[in-house]
Order: sequence, then structure tokens, then C-alpha cells
Amino acid sequence: MITQLQGRLVEKSPTDVVIDCHGVGYFVNISLHTFAQLPTSENVKLLTHLQVREDAHILYGFSSIVEREIFRLLISVSGVGASTARTMLSSLTPKQVKEGIAVGDVALIQSVKGIGLKTAQRVIIELKDKVLKIYDIDESSLSQNNTNKDEALSALEVLGFMKKQSERVVEKVISSTPDASVEFIIKEALKNL
Repeated sequence: MITQLQGRLVEKSPTDVVIDCHGVGYFVNISLHTFAQLPTSENVKLLTHLQVREDAHILYGFSSIVEREIFRLLISVSGVGASTARTMLSSLTPKQVKEGIAVGDVALIQSVKGIGLKTAQRVIIELKDKVLKIYDIDESSLSQNNTNKDEALSALEVLGFMKKQSERVVEKVISSTPDASVEFIIKEALKNL
């Protein structure tokens, strides 16, 4: 099992990289999240997951242990393959996926291209307990945080701001101040919109 690669970055695109490790070039599939985390220098280190199939051996690379753990949890769900898990980690950050599963946010999981209602529900049903246990998440603080986020987003929408843009700004506010009140979130978001 190849668990990590460290070497010279030879090629880089939003979906894959080639890493030269002492003369051997490894083709590694990555998510957009990992792509954004890659350093501009030539030397890189990626944690990997090797998928062995009858017709291919495919490497997936990750910038953090948490991202690889989330990927492995996702592919353990029936109906979620490696490409779907990679798409999910490209559309959402590992933290968003983790918290979405923990609070049972079907709409968030379903917002990923290629994931329907039943698959989103299955992901949450099968992984919620594991995510809460592995990451020691307190459900009550997450649901309160989620309620504040939803209220702030609906208020910004009423004020005429685009939903996608508002979501990004509100997410930044919440990540910097996790226990922020609705009023604080709205005020900070308005400064950045």
C-alpha cells in the first residue's frame, strides 16, 4: 500500500498531478481542495490512497490526513465511488463535508454534482455516528451554529445579495468566529459583500 509520496512536482492540473520520486513519476488524482493547498515550490508531499481494481491501480492524493480520512469514509458507503468522493471534496472542504454529515444536512451533501437525494441520505445515515465519534463533535453546538448560519443567509438574501456569494462570506465569518451570533454574522458579512 502506497500511503504517501514525497518528491518533485512535475505536472500540476486541478484534477491530477505527477510527482517524480527518485526517477519514477506517479500520476495522482487530486481534489480541487488539495490543488489549492499545493505549494508553488517543486517539492511536495501528498498523503495517498491506493485503489486496486481488476483493470487498474489508481492513486488519490490529499493535502491533509483529515481529507484522506473523509475520502475513505465516503468510499465505504455503498453507491459512492472514488470519483464521487473526489468530486465531493472538490465542491466542499473536508470540514464542510464532516460538519454536513454530523448535522444531517442532506441539502449540502446533495448540492454536490452527481449526488442525488437517496445517496445523500445514505451517506448521512451510514457515516453520521462514525464522524461524531472519530472527530469528537458536539452535535448541539453544530446545530446551533447551523441555525445561525441559515438565519444570516436568509437575511442577506432578503437584502438582495446573491446566495452563493453570501454563503462564502458567511462561511468565512463562522470559521473565524465559530460561536458568533446571527447579528454578528450579518454585520461581518455586510462588511465583505
